[in-house]
Amino acid sequence: MPLTSEYSVVSLVNVTVPLHVVGATENHSIQFHQYHLEDMGRVRVKKICELEDRELANAEIGKGYEYARDQVVAITDEDLSNLPLPTAKAIEVAAFVPLESIDPLRIGDGYYLTPDGAVAAKPYKLLVEALGRYSKVAVAKYAWSGRERRGLMRVRGDVLVLHAMRWPDEVRSPAELFPPAVDLDEDEDEIEGALALMDSMTRDDLDGDDLRDTYTEALAKVIEAKREDKPLPEEPEQEAPKGQVLDLMAALQESVQKAKASRGEDAEVHELPKKTTAKKTAKKQPTKKTAAKKTAAKKTTGRRPRSA
Repeated sequence: MPLTSEYSVVSLVNVTVPLHVVGATENHSIQFHQYHLEDMGRVRVKKICELEDRELANAEIGKGYEYARDQVVAITDEDLSNLPLPTAKAIEVAAFVPLESIDPLRIGDGYYLTPDGAVAAKPYKLLVEALGRYSKVAVAKYAWSGRERRGLMRVRGDVLVLHAMRWPDEVRSPAELFPPAVDLDEDEDEIEGALALMDSMTRDDLDGDDLRDTYTEALAKVIEAKREDKPLPEEPEQEAPKGQVLDLMAALQESVQKAKASRGEDAEVHELPKKTTAKKTAKKQPTKKTAAKKTAAKKTTGRRPRSA
């Protein structure tokens, strides 16, 4: 069932494809309502007009914009659907970019775009085939819920998918969250150890018991136990988290062994490098010219990143 009939076409310059927009994801979380705990009566939110002091029906409620105190302009759904924008009735493809150039923080919910009738089948299939063979994804603009938005269009199987995207100013800059400066060992033992750990945890897909939604499962067991007036399930014992990491290489080594054990002893991983403290001592001290270059490089690369 289409989510909305607000859009009628995908527009690629002079090529238009009539379509429907259908939700591509589902929410399987357990939902709660609010209840009065004394008698378990349902607690509901009533919509009251502050001028007439009475509850309103949904048909009486609409949108409005307050541009000055006690001055409100009513905006109807028809007003929004007739906005003077080319994107009000169409998803306008604006450009094609490499997928890796888009920050994942800017990618939101996904929607399937399906052809609207037999007439749209051929141009829709053409767009799917062309975009599927292309090494880039499409960036589009469209209007939804009273504002213009940016979207990312890609192919999933034989269907077009449109992902909502945040505008650049909607993603906070991480500059104020930067950790304090830390120097790793010059021979990069710790980095090699981290790479070995990542290698031991590499997999081909996201299926498996270790990546299932255990929170919803545990919550369902609690609800079932309370419904049948049975003892609540006990939390499985877990290893207590360790304190401050004093030996990073030892911690990486232990993590690699645990990862190998959980995946099977025959898992192929790179061995962790051995600490080379002797090598560090034997290293020559950099000349003054080299040290000066390093200092200059640090100053050059110490710029704060722009806001995403």
